[in-house]
Amino acid sequence: MKIFLTGMLVSFLGSLPLGTLNIAAMQISISDGVIPAIYFSVGSLLVEVFYVRLSLVAMDWVRKQEKLFRILEWVTLGIVAALAIASFSAATHPSNSANPILSNTLPRFVLGMVMCAVNPVQIPFWFGWSTVLFTKKVLLPRHDHYNWYIIGIGLGTLAGNCVFIFGGLLIASRINNNQSILNWVIGGIFTVTALVQLWRMYKKKAQAGHLEQPQETNRKMEEEENKPD
Repeated sequence: MKIFLTGMLVSFLGSLPLGTLNIAAMQISISDGVIPAIYFSVGSLLVEVFYVRLSLVAMDWVRKQEKLFRILEWVTLGIVAALAIASFSAATHPSNSANPILSNTLPRFVLGMVMCAVNPVQIPFWFGWSTVLFTKKVLLPRHDHYNWYIIGIGLGTLAGNCVFIFGGLLIASRINNNQSILNWVIGGIFTVTALVQLWRMYKKKAQAGHLEQPQETNRKMEEEENKPD
């Protein structure tokens, strides 16, 4: 029960900051209804719990996949930018107010799985939290702990997305379902999300460069010292 509640609480709180998946779920609920948005959320959370399980049983392998994570970060940035452009396009064309990326013929469940699969944000998030819980002895390397931890994470993510799904409907009703205004707001949120993603990528690259410089300097000094007189 303790590890179940811990996973659910961390997942719920981690789902509340504005992000690609929860804002997409909100926009789907406004344009297509609650049920498609729930399907989208369930699809995304299944991929998320798969990533969590992978990080639990293969921590060393996950830690070494830096190149893959960099590629996925660029893919995520492209998707968020495309969602922002699509929202602004829908806002400027009131006759077709649905986001063409989110309101396509692809089943919402599959769309949620695909968007979560290429979004690497949750991988380092859960990697860090799982490491902390292992250190604190809250999470132990046992299958029953892993199973309850993952169930809690799935329910917490669904509950967090429901805040955006039903919150989006409430906002839509307050502004009399004016899709144009909603699309402008959601497009702005996606734009800010893309800029934050770009800044994080730049900051991570800069930090990696600072770490490599001392190592390169030390290597050159060692080569100079080992040179024959």
